[in-house]
Amino acid sequence: MLGHWRHFALPVVAASIKTLTNHLKSYALPRSDKEASSLASHATICLNYLAENPDELLAFMQHAGLNLDALRNAIGTPALQLGLVDYFASNEPILLALCANSAISPENFMRVFHQINWTEY
Repeated sequence: MLGHWRHFALPVVAASIKTLTNHLKSYALPRSDKEASSLASHATICLNYLAENPDELLAFMQHAGLNLDALRNAIGTPALQLGLVDYFASNEPILLALCANSAISPENFMRVFHQINWTEY
């Protein structure tokens, strides 16, 4: 009886996640001005929050490995903007405090975070 089923067996094909999901590939597009301005505005909100909370500012500087001069020189750079948004997105208590104090929703903040950190799986 087992020999009967061998006739209908499918051939073994080598496959990987990459070959199976190749059709899902989409290529990264340049960020729109809206996304860039949203990143900049959210980073400014984050920096203002840190300026009002010296303990949190110190924690961020330690986390990022920045001293005061390096932080001053980095203000306005895309790297600091990304770092600020990433820091707040990865720290829920500070994110919720920021959102409560600045009247933005955590969902909106995380939407910006996901737009700038979009990855293809």
